Amino acid sequence: MITAESVLRETFGHADFRVGQREAVEAVCEGRDALVLLPTGAGKSLCYQVPAVVRARRGLGATIVISPLIALMEDQVSALVGRGIAAAALHSHQDDDAQRAMIGRLARDELALLYVSPERAAAAGFRRLLARAKIALVAIDEAHCVSQWGHDFRPEYMQLHELRELPELADAPAIALTATATPRVLAEIGRALALRDPVRVSGDFRRPNLAFEVQQPGTDAARLAATVEALERAALHGRSGPGRGIVYCSTRGKTESVSDGLKAAGFSVGYYHAGRTALARERAQSAFALGKTRVLVATSAFGMGVDYPDVRAIVHFQAPGSLEAYYQEAGRAGRDGLPGRCVLLYGTGDLMTQRKLASASGAAAQARLDDALAAMAGYAGARRCRQQQLCAHFTGHDDHAVCGQCDACVDPDAITVRVVAPPAVALDASARDVILAALAAHGRAVGKGTLAKALRGSRAKPVEINGLLRIPQHGALAAESEEAIAATIEKLVYERRLVRRGKKFPTVALADAAPRTPRTRNAGRPRSGGNPRISSVALELDTYRKRVARQLKWKSYMVFQRATIAAIDQQRPQSHAALARITGLGPAKIARFGDDILAVVRRHSD
Repeated sequence: MITAESVLRETFGHADFRVGQREAVEAVCEGRDALVLLPTGAGKSLCYQVPAVVRARRGLGATIVISPLIALMEDQVSALVGRGIAAAALHSHQDDDAQRAMIGRLARDELALLYVSPERAAAAGFRRLLARAKIALVAIDEAHCVSQWGHDFRPEYMQLHELRELPELADAPAIALTATATPRVLAEIGRALALRDPVRVSGDFRRPNLAFEVQQPGTDAARLAATVEALERAALHGRSGPGRGIVYCSTRGKTESVSDGLKAAGFSVGYYHAGRTALARERAQSAFALGKTRVLVATSAFGMGVDYPDVRAIVHFQAPGSLEAYYQEAGRAGRDGLPGRCVLLYGTGDLMTQRKLASASGAAAQARLDDALAAMAGYAGARRCRQQQLCAHFTGHDDHAVCGQCDACVDPDAITVRVVAPPAVALDASARDVILAALAAHGRAVGKGTLAKALRGSRAKPVEINGLLRIPQHGALAAESEEAIAATIEKLVYERRLVRRGKKFPTVALADAAPRTPRTRNAGRPRSGGNPRISSVALELDTYRKRVARQLKWKSYMVFQRATIAAIDQQRPQSHAALARITGLGPAKIARFGDDILAVVRRHSD
């Protein structure tokens, strides 16, 4: 008799299931859907690998595993093959012969597991392939990517529910797994993937071997000193020794400057971010994996699939954009069960950095970001057990025991002297009108901070030099904080009612007062209706696609082409259905950029 317990012992070499694994495995083996929330390092993979082997040996067919990273696929396939399990991956890094070989093995019922990317799983050709194969189970890993409330949204995941509609998969259960999802995200995952009455499994989010801590250094120099101290306490100073550490930064520039600072302090350090070449990233990760460098400074690009057992310290030099992202990154410490320290260096400026990084998002995404940043600020400023807060955030209930080793448990009085401001929230419409009127009265561009000071009534030198003492709105927002006024100015920039000017000393100005774009060399730029000038819609869409392209590391035409901009300008679509009729905008691009495109059109229509 082939049972899950026998496969667990004889094939995977484990004596018993961990917390949460048994419920998930039993549900899938019985043919039921499952929605699994287990923390990083709790063994999510076994929740579908054990049922996959059981169902394959019972003659029910192969398991399709949808995973977002090729490197992670290859690692898991290698481990499974080493255990004698027929597993393979199908991805774009393989040549045509290798892909045909994998497809043939699936069609001949020779595989227990086949790993594919979400893009591949959503393709029509892959669905036709499934019609020729026997499929026992569909597993969706990193399922939070399906949710726009999640911290790593991938629009391709939105199409995976269509697999459930295929006749060939009518009897195959599905299991969705994630390590970082709030109750709200879990509910969205279940709906988006069309799970049928899924068994819900939640694990224990406590990490008793990790000590969490929040510090609030006021300057970058103080942050670097705190980082050095945290790494030294973890015995990571010097070029050799046990253990390693990861320092997370929000931006590429900060990653490089922090790496330089740690190197000057005597650490063996490398850095990793998406702006480096593929070869440079590979070398940085390889040096860290082999112990040639003991500390890696990285952005969130060093993310999914990172699994080193002996990480003794995780330092967040800047606060990330959500507690989900923070817990996933901090949870990479202490995978071997030995002690680890997780230090968050927090400042309200970090929240503004996150807003700037998300500036290309639509209004709905901005609202979600505000909620996430508020939760981040609440965590940083609270005086209660850090682990208790994190567990409550993911499970939705507040009955978790205190850890006894975080800073809030060890020395709560030290936290009371810290002042954590909530994230600055944009002010109401009347305050926005004051800001716009002030710039109109001033008549020229001015620094955001200087304008905010003037509106609060400051008579500081920069306010006087810029002539802002004479505008009628001087002191009109005296009751508001400078941070809130600055956040409102950022909101007006996002809404395109203000524009930025300058790079070294950036200023803001009214959008309709911005210098006209030079008309020379503009023959290839998008135009509308034969008008020799670029329309406001076309100009804004062109600016938008360039900004998104920079963030995604794409070429501008990969977002959408100039002909597409011209068609949008001419047709002025008002819905996703109307967008679908425009050449160059397929379902994936509409899912990713559609709301922002419609917002541009409506803004100018209004």
